[in-house]
Amino acid sequence: MHDLKHGAVHAAQHAMQPAAPYTARADARPAHTYRAAAPAPPGRGRGHVAGGDVRRRGVARGRRAAAEPGGGRGRSGLSGVAAMMNADLRRERAAATFQPELLTHILDGGAERTRRRKEIEALVINDPDFQHEDLNFLSRSQRYEQAIRKSSLMVMKLREYGIADPEEIYWFKSFVHRGRPEPLDLHLGMFLPTLLTQATPEQQDRFFMPAWNLEIIGTYAQTEMGHGTHLRGLETTATYDPATQEFILNSPTVTSIKWWPGGLGKTSNHAIVLAQLYTQGQCKGLHAFIVPIRQLGTHEPLPGITVGDIGPKFGYDEMDNGYLKMDNFRIPRENMLMKYAQVEPDGTYVKPVSDKLTYGTMVFIRSLIVGDSARSLSRACTIAIRYSAVRHQSELKPGAPEPQILDYQTQQYKLFPLLATAYAFHFVGAYIKDTYHRISGDIHEGDLSELPELHALTAGLKAFTSWTANAGIEECRMACGGHGYSRCSGIPDIYVTFTPSCTYEGENTVMMLQTARFLVKSYNQVSSGQRVTGMVSYLNDLSRQRVQPQHVAGRTETVRINDPVSLVEAYKARAARLVEAAAKNLQAELNHRKSKEDAWNRTSVDLVRASEAHCHYVIVKLFTAKLSEVSNAAVCAVLTELCLLYALYGISKNAGDFLQAGILTDAQITQVNQRVKELLAVIRPNAVALVDSFDFHDVHLGSVLGRYDGNVYENMFEWAKKSPLNKTEVHESFHKHLKPMQSKL
Repeated sequence: MHDLKHGAVHAAQHAMQPAAPYTARADARPAHTYRAAAPAPPGRGRGHVAGGDVRRRGVARGRRAAAEPGGGRGRSGLSGVAAMMNADLRRERAAATFQPELLTHILDGGAERTRRRKEIEALVINDPDFQHEDLNFLSRSQRYEQAIRKSSLMVMKLREYGIADPEEIYWFKSFVHRGRPEPLDLHLGMFLPTLLTQATPEQQDRFFMPAWNLEIIGTYAQTEMGHGTHLRGLETTATYDPATQEFILNSPTVTSIKWWPGGLGKTSNHAIVLAQLYTQGQCKGLHAFIVPIRQLGTHEPLPGITVGDIGPKFGYDEMDNGYLKMDNFRIPRENMLMKYAQVEPDGTYVKPVSDKLTYGTMVFIRSLIVGDSARSLSRACTIAIRYSAVRHQSELKPGAPEPQILDYQTQQYKLFPLLATAYAFHFVGAYIKDTYHRISGDIHEGDLSELPELHALTAGLKAFTSWTANAGIEECRMACGGHGYSRCSGIPDIYVTFTPSCTYEGENTVMMLQTARFLVKSYNQVSSGQRVTGMVSYLNDLSRQRVQPQHVAGRTETVRINDPVSLVEAYKARAARLVEAAAKNLQAELNHRKSKEDAWNRTSVDLVRASEAHCHYVIVKLFTAKLSEVSNAAVCAVLTELCLLYALYGISKNAGDFLQAGILTDAQITQVNQRVKELLAVIRPNAVALVDSFDFHDVHLGSVLGRYDGNVYENMFEWAKKSPLNKTEVHESFHKHLKPMQSKL
């Protein structure tokens, strides 16, 4: 049993993988996409297959699909219309100056990872068990049932195929659910990992294997109706009774009802509940408790538990986000997660060693959201750019054929900066993930020295990238005109699935202010003569500039607008100026004898702008650094164009900051605006190849407008015919309501 559990624990630790959050502190989320999938069974490594050559047969089918034009992407199953490649898209692909698959390898982290991702993708796409009708035509209850069916199959097939690598689990899960949330997300992505990180060995013995085998299905209940990101405000109580050695869990107010956790409404039979711990008459703050909520076997709610679904939302139709009300519900003392803090049988409280132990998890989760921002924006860009190459409209010249709408500069100005942004976010997400893995060993050894900066950086980047991607996805929808509003475009689904990431895992404005707190602290260190390191080291330059003030003209000559390295320096100077301005404004408010809290609130707009400038600098810096790693000249050239566009477009949109700080002159801003327009024309021939490089299979893209083969119109007609309203020629409402009304008038 010990060996079995040890293998399961090892695999589950590896199942903490990209795509969206599960954490020991899931701030204010609409308990959401925690897309960590079920790990493979204990003791099996990659490539092991139970039951003979099931996987090999699946992969062989996948390779046949991948050998078709577009790597099988055109065989989307979106419709029954078989057709040749659209002529416009064929021409666009032939005009590309680089090989898209080489760029795909860079995004995936190597050719072997691309090969393996496609292999796993083929396993799912060629499996009839994972086929289903278009979810857009199903009711919410039907969508939930389909998600449960596929999740159950997914868990079994992951184990059957022996897929244990965290990235591979993510790929498999993402292909099964096509990027959508699903009811087991929090069990797989929060409940299991929290048991691993916060339970004692004895608790793991009791709970882990039943949870691993899904006898126990768990969720993570933190957010309440009245409080989300502000964790100290949570009202649920857990009062220790030493007479019975039990905790009494209670929801004392309406606002204390747990609200939003995914999988809580109908799926889970246990929850990890965050509650204010009371023992020996004192409140000891928030702690986590394992709470059974439904009877094993019958799935009926237990006495003292009121649980259900919170109702329809903006999106997330597949997810049973729930509520939980507890009326003096008793659990054993041993159900408090006690790896760090403990309550002894007599009620004595034992404090944890460090309050920074949850930092590592938070950093990891937020880094995943940066990657999710990149993926979601990439999907929207793929749809909008392919459709813009297929769609012909109006005239550029009288009497000439209608041009592709991608030939209009205004369309390029909407879409190409977003395309550049998607690439920038891909590289930043990879950097943060790599950095986390680099220092996670240090964290394990108790060295937390690098965590504060990484914590501050990931908080800011989580906010910056999710805000930008959220607005960008909607921009892509509008760039598709009227058809973008149809669910067949796929963009409404991407938007409603992604947009809650601006709230969960920490509301974005609060995240920006967390970053600002670190920036102000670093600025104050520099002001007092200390040096700072890492991404804030540019603040050291401020003290030098005070000693040797430079004239504006002297500085601006050094900014070369066609050199990404020079533009990094411009962004660095902007960040330094905005951090300095915010810190000085904060000090001025404090000098007016205001309280620290009041001064902070009165400066918070400036502080958020400083954090945004810092994050923008980091992104431009990391995108530029990536260019030197690219060996293929053609790929490097096109990435350099995207990097320049990203940096110059950002200057154009924030010209006031660069002018006010004396970083650029009026004439240079005019040059920047002109260069942005020139870059649109330079990127235009490669636009379709650049979105092809993201390598989304049509099934995963889920869009009639963004199909790889470009046969949009015939497939849109086929899609519309499937609407449930078209099942009868005359709808029953005609006979019920319209006809009687007509006869009376």
